[in-house]
Amino acid sequence: MTDLVAIARSLFLHGKGLLAADESVHTATARLADYGIGAGAESRRQFRDLFIGTEGIEKYLAGVILFSDSLLEKGDDKNLFTKSLLARGIMPGVKVDLGTEPFPESPNELITNGLIGLTERLEEYKKQGAVFTKWRGVINIDGDTLPSAQAIHENMKRLASYAKEAQSAGLVPILEPEVLMNGKHSRASTRAVTGEMLQTLFSVLAEHSVDRASLILKIAMILSGSENAKKDTPEEVAEDTLAVLMENVPTQIAGIVFLSGGQTPDQATENLSAITRRTRSSGAPWPLTFSYARALQDEALAVWKGKEENVPAARATFLARLAKVSGALS
Repeated sequence: MTDLVAIARSLFLHGKGLLAADESVHTATARLADYGIGAGAESRRQFRDLFIGTEGIEKYLAGVILFSDSLLEKGDDKNLFTKSLLARGIMPGVKVDLGTEPFPESPNELITNGLIGLTERLEEYKKQGAVFTKWRGVINIDGDTLPSAQAIHENMKRLASYAKEAQSAGLVPILEPEVLMNGKHSRASTRAVTGEMLQTLFSVLAEHSVDRASLILKIAMILSGSENAKKDTPEEVAEDTLAVLMENVPTQIAGIVFLSGGQTPDQATENLSAITRRTRSSGAPWPLTFSYARALQDEALAVWKGKEENVPAARATFLARLAKVSGALS
């Protein structure tokens, strides 16, 4: 019998977090194009290997979230990524949703696909070495119009259905209900929508009899919209983020990981540091850590540019950012 609670808690080892390396083919292609790197399966494999193949990441990472294709891919060392990670004490996970599409009842909002065939995919991913999973739902804010209650409820219901399926398959579920930064909305609006979303999520999780003790919540920090002129201070972000979590998240869950959600590497690091400091004074009941993608990768990608001769320098840049983000937890 798989001890899901133990696995979930082991992702919160002191000073360690998660690397989100689960970009879809479309997202990975766009990310590489930003740095002048051509598209293709081999480019994407090299992109994953740049980070997974870096020596010393086990000092800072407890887990890596992979795209499903990467479960069967090998690094330049000819070892499967999953085996390479496990050999260093890093747990491999996998993104299991199939992306978003417009919500029929509200076409300006998105709904996440992937429940059809999920049971079979989970069985396959477990055989391929995954020990935890992730499903992302996205919520848009647009003035007083969006989000709609229907879109929130449908996204949270699908998250709950996924979580139940993952636990039944012997895999830890990471639930990522993300309030997107895009827009002109205020930080207060982000906080209010996040609170409503979390209340709905945990209500639906209870209806689905999901075990809270082995689930992980992946959430965005409370920030003003990216088109809002207001520049939030780390202290403001920490205050609102901890407040909405304390008000709406049950104490029993295994822990909370923050996504970087469009923040620069320095912003994501500084805001995490402020949240860590505030956590000590607020007595938060769950462990907190990071689950970053671009905030860990972008500086290294700018150095790498897809060129083999730049790999050592890019990996050194990656390790330096990992050390800073890990340091923000202390």
